[in-house]
Amino acid sequence: MALILDTGPLYASLDRRDRDHGRCRRLIEETDDALLIPSPVLPEVDYLVSERMGPAPMLALLADVERAAYLVEDLTQDDYPRVRELMDRYADQDLGFVDASVLAIVERLGERKVATLDRRHFSVVRPRHVEALELLPE
Repeated sequence: MALILDTGPLYASLDRRDRDHGRCRRLIEETDDALLIPSPVLPEVDYLVSERMGPAPMLALLADVERAAYLVEDLTQDDYPRVRELMDRYADQDLGFVDASVLAIVERLGERKVATLDRRHFSVVRPRHVEALELLPE
């Protein structure tokens, strides 16, 4: 099993000033699951980190990726129709490319848990493979 990481918890785990830092850091450090970052999440994290903290945290995250503390999952060609479908179906919720990509990867891998602070989107979207996703941290 893997814990799929959305932008919010990954960013919060890097920024000690973030109000969710402690619980996100604990979630990442204490899980027994593999930590999986959907590749579209990385540019969002990079943008937030560079705007707010400079390059050092992103460099540290990339070093963690290099040593396989985090696994990066790319979108496959077959994921794009599902991304488009999710964005279209939830257009009224303003579901964007990154969140739709995270969900497409979650479905493809058959995972049930997502680490996200975005309850607005992830609590509304209904994945194909389970009735609802377990959203962490609680």
